[in-house]
Amino acid sequence: MTQPPIYKRTNCRVCHSENLTGVLKFGSTPLANAFLTEKQVDLEEKYYPLEVNFCNSCTFLQLGHSVSSELLFSDYVYVSSTSKVFIDHFVRFADKAVKKLNLRKDSLVIDIGSNDGILLRPFKAKGIRVLGIEPAKKIAAVAKKEGIDTEVEFMSKKVASAIKTKYGKADLITATNVFAHIDDLDEIILAVKMLLKKDGVFMIEAPYLIDFIQKRYFDLVYHEHMSYWRGETLQRIFERFDMQVIDVEKVPVHGGSIRVYVSEKGNNQKIQSSVQKFINKERTVKLNKINTYTNYAKEIEKNKISLINLLYKLKKSGKKIVGYGAPAKGNTMLNYFNIGRDSLDYIVDDSQWKQGLYSPGKRIPVKDFAFFSKDRVDYLLILAWNFAESIIEKNQSFAKKGGKFIVPVPRPKITK
Repeated sequence: MTQPPIYKRTNCRVCHSENLTGVLKFGSTPLANAFLTEKQVDLEEKYYPLEVNFCNSCTFLQLGHSVSSELLFSDYVYVSSTSKVFIDHFVRFADKAVKKLNLRKDSLVIDIGSNDGILLRPFKAKGIRVLGIEPAKKIAAVAKKEGIDTEVEFMSKKVASAIKTKYGKADLITATNVFAHIDDLDEIILAVKMLLKKDGVFMIEAPYLIDFIQKRYFDLVYHEHMSYWRGETLQRIFERFDMQVIDVEKVPVHGGSIRVYVSEKGNNQKIQSSVQKFINKERTVKLNKINTYTNYAKEIEKNKISLINLLYKLKKSGKKIVGYGAPAKGNTMLNYFNIGRDSLDYIVDDSQWKQGLYSPGKRIPVKDFAFFSKDRVDYLLILAWNFAESIIEKNQSFAKKGGKFIVPVPRPKITK
């Protein structure tokens, strides 16, 4: 392993200031996607510090420790295409991007952290050249099997140089739900600059800090999520590289995300009014103030007490509760709230990559839908809350039998 397994960040990822203050502390937890096999379930797990820092210099919110990218992503088990919501989301994005950027058959679209090719497939279907950059070998193999050219690498300046020689420069580079996962942001931005055409666009999609705060999405904190983005901090970091945020949109995925378009300064791309509108709104809700986050920490504790009490009362009355969805965010909640097999009999998940495994830390077995459909269950705790609507719709037969759903955020709520 070329990187240390974990190290403490002493400076800000955006402005490099060392004036950091811890605002959210979750103790030590296992890696959120480090699911266990039957053979591993009785072995000791590795736990790593999980806390969030506020930069007093540039007001950026970020993880206080960095776990090595090799450890986090080389054996990744999150596969995007198990979700129809995401498939449809990227089909719509491809349609929009082709029109917005006037992409043609000879254009090149590069996706950083391309997973199984979910974003690139609709571009390829339009006849546009595509290339994925994906470090997880098994998941990259799935993309390759479906005809998506994929380099099995972590993005870097060295990799970018090789790609430029082999494929040429890109009209569009994307990083969806991945820019928040990067420790060395300077390296990635320099790599993107090397690969982008003069009038090319870099598009980032990441969970939006306003939703994180207002909807209490605290479980988005796990070791992969090193950065918590808003328009103003994205604008600040790209200015250091003579680049500019030219447009910002809100998109619904992950409970509320921000889609940001970036280009080099001095080209033909115009800065849209949306940029300043987002920044103004962020300042209105005081995302640049440390008190926002210290008060937020107190609200998380209230949520913790409410959910634990609810589950305790239900179990005491003899109810059977099962978790629905085994996302990384769910493991932050289970470990920080100390919710284990005394509360949840098992977790049901649609991904074959997770079925038959055990959740990290709490070691709750993950079952398939067929197992759940034959079982007698009273309540489903929706751990994949960002898909709550589609999960409830999918499980109407469960509801008709008297089953109920628990949505844990922003406050625990029982719904039919």
